[in-house]
Amino acid sequence: MESLTHPPGSTAPWQLLAGYQPRGHVHDELVAPGGELRPHYDTFVRSLEALGRHELASRWENAKRTIRDNGVTYNVYGDPEGVDRPWTLDMIPLVVPSSEWSRLEAALVQRARLLNSILADLYGPQRLLHERHMPAPLVFGNPGFLRSCHGIAVPRGIHLHLHAVDLARSPDGQWWVLADRTQAPSGAGYTLENRIVLSRSLPEAFRDCQVQRLASFFWAQRDTLTALAPSPRDTPRVVLLTPGPLNETYFEHAYLARYLGFTLVEGGDLTVRDRRVFIKTLDGLQPVDVIVRRLDDSYCDPLELRADSTLGIAGLVDAARAGNVTMANALGSGAIETAAISRFLPGLCRTLLGEELRLPSVPTRWCGEPGDLQIVLEHLDQMVIKRTFPPVSGQPIFGRTLTPLQRAALVSEIRAHPGEFVGQDEVPLSTAPVWNGQKLESRSLVLRMYVAAAGDSYAVMPGGLTRIAVSGEVPIVSMQRGGGSKDTWVLTDGPVSPMSLLAPPTIRIHRERRSGDLPSRVADNLFWLGRYAERVEHSVRLLRSVVARLADEDASDVTPERTALVRVLVALELLPAGLRDPLSARDVEQELLASLFRPGPGSRMRETLEDLRRIASTVRDRLSIDTWRILNQLRQDFLLRRGRIQVDDALLHLDRMITDLAAFSGMEMENMTRGHGWRFLDIGRRLERAANMSTLLTQSLSTGTAHHAMLGPLLEIADSTMTYRRRYFAQPQLPLVLDLLVADATNARSMAFQVAQLADHVDHLPRDQRAPSPAQEQQIVTHMAEAIASADLDAQGQPDEHGSFAELHGLLLTISDDLRRLSDVVTYYYFSHAEVRVS
Repeated sequence: MESLTHPPGSTAPWQLLAGYQPRGHVHDELVAPGGELRPHYDTFVRSLEALGRHELASRWENAKRTIRDNGVTYNVYGDPEGVDRPWTLDMIPLVVPSSEWSRLEAALVQRARLLNSILADLYGPQRLLHERHMPAPLVFGNPGFLRSCHGIAVPRGIHLHLHAVDLARSPDGQWWVLADRTQAPSGAGYTLENRIVLSRSLPEAFRDCQVQRLASFFWAQRDTLTALAPSPRDTPRVVLLTPGPLNETYFEHAYLARYLGFTLVEGGDLTVRDRRVFIKTLDGLQPVDVIVRRLDDSYCDPLELRADSTLGIAGLVDAARAGNVTMANALGSGAIETAAISRFLPGLCRTLLGEELRLPSVPTRWCGEPGDLQIVLEHLDQMVIKRTFPPVSGQPIFGRTLTPLQRAALVSEIRAHPGEFVGQDEVPLSTAPVWNGQKLESRSLVLRMYVAAAGDSYAVMPGGLTRIAVSGEVPIVSMQRGGGSKDTWVLTDGPVSPMSLLAPPTIRIHRERRSGDLPSRVADNLFWLGRYAERVEHSVRLLRSVVARLADEDASDVTPERTALVRVLVALELLPAGLRDPLSARDVEQELLASLFRPGPGSRMRETLEDLRRIASTVRDRLSIDTWRILNQLRQDFLLRRGRIQVDDALLHLDRMITDLAAFSGMEMENMTRGHGWRFLDIGRRLERAANMSTLLTQSLSTGTAHHAMLGPLLEIADSTMTYRRRYFAQPQLPLVLDLLVADATNARSMAFQVAQLADHVDHLPRDQRAPSPAQEQQIVTHMAEAIASADLDAQGQPDEHGSFAELHGLLLTISDDLRRLSDVVTYYYFSHAEVRVS
């Protein structure tokens, strides 16, 4: 390999290209065969060299931290890091010059028009089959061809609203199409996030290189989708249908829904009535006009497509057939995702468009054609073998990697079922530089570009998702195999458009104060998000009270206060049962810290935190970036450094977690619009806080004569110690503690305060004004308020002759039962739709 030539006139003390070793047998995007830097990278390289190695490394670390804090994930099934594997973004973008972009743009628009025309014919007159331009087995033998969708008219004849194309560059510099994604293309949201992170990390380079913005693409996509609503209305209701949080690209579903202003829904949020699609909201059923789906075709309707699907909506195909809902992409568009169709695209382009295909696919042979079968078998070592209609987990087979036994078995299978196999020439992928923190390394890449319907034609995203191999030794590019990503910078020779996705100030917009559609499922999840957030905080406060006492005590001390507190936590299942008996501080410390922070199952605190994160992920599109960062920080603050666990370390981490939870609560109270979503979130929090206080008091009073030892910890856990001291400046006394924690409506931690807040919330829940009043939930809250108000806590705070607090236990039991009933009633009427509460 020739020595690398740096930008002419470069005077930077550090040279970015030092030590970079391109592979000699493939096209390198950064360096030409002679070793010189490609001209369109010149400005970018100069900018990074001006930063210097240390500054670039620092910005790289900041970019990785931003991705982690923003919760950008790609769910890799079976990954040891769990389903929430952080997204990987490289600091060196793929740079595409404007001249090359112009050719790609025209070719990609043509390809989208062609594929849309093929779909229109296959689900319409099928002239291509009658005239034998396409083999019938590729259509009728294709599970992706949905017979029930044949004849369904689509608005404006658009079947393909979003099309993704995977491109690879061969050693001679030619771009080839590896695959077309026409069903539910993924990655556009990650592309947008990559752009935001990298442009903020390298603002100087981004500005100097004159990079085209992405907003125009998303504007065209959004404008076209809203214009395709079958029923004329001022604000068409567009929803984005996701399989749910366990899907590998769920992050981008939530991200795009928020960015485009669409409602994120799952199949259970929608229903079909009278051949129309409705979203189930707290305000009743609301009509849906357009469904942007991230769900594969066959899963969309269990009634007409795949009977075992729990992700779709029964009757959706019939609603589309009636013309009452627009599907984007149209149902059945996966029929042309088979690699075999690439074999016929040049001829189809001439037949349908009267043009030559501008962007060729990788040379492809379908073994159902006798001539193609012979070529594939003769050149198997140079082929990548794919199934014509691959299963979900199907992987390509590289002929050169087969043993003689494997080769013979594959040849036998191909000969027995030739129509089930496709052979494609193995094209060595081009490489691009990747920053490893110290220097550049060469990695293989695949570029995914996006084409969206825009008016009567198509618009191409001036960028794309560049995916890179996990290492320089691995030629396969796969996110599921641990690969990473790059931003893609398309340069422009003219001024950069400042276009934004938001409407310009010159457009008159009608004032609106509604919070948008709130599906019942989302309200349910927000309710439980409030409960789990409060549950985590209560657990952390309880554990901190024990750890703080361990930090203050001598190792040999056995104090009544700590003993009583540990017994309460054991009864609440926050600590192991082995700590029930009195132990020395050192023994308690070892057992507590081991059970609390050890990795793996068995930690109640860890399980509760994971429950909180899981439920938060289901409403991700409803949470601000700042709120998600707080939840990520909470998770990080629970993780202790490796090595021996010290009490002071544990106390520091618990203090930080309390701060994180206070920040989360502050975001809820100060930043959320006071709509139904906020109200159910706060109902969950108030209900859980009251229930926790009731349970804590009950367990504290069950410790027999040692109940007085729990009074100080009770005030501390309820964050009411300062209030008690200001009022009484005395040792805690049970009747006064009960007044503060149960009956004082001015104390934000008291049960009376929670009940008052619940009363206000249930009064404002949506309901049919013709329904009987008060509603059941109002009656329950009123009963709790009256029970607290009428309680004689001075008398109930005195033990009887048996040393117990029977009347006080009765009060706490009544409130606990009412809280459970309230939770059940809210779930029954507002989340399950067992009975209609709104008109």
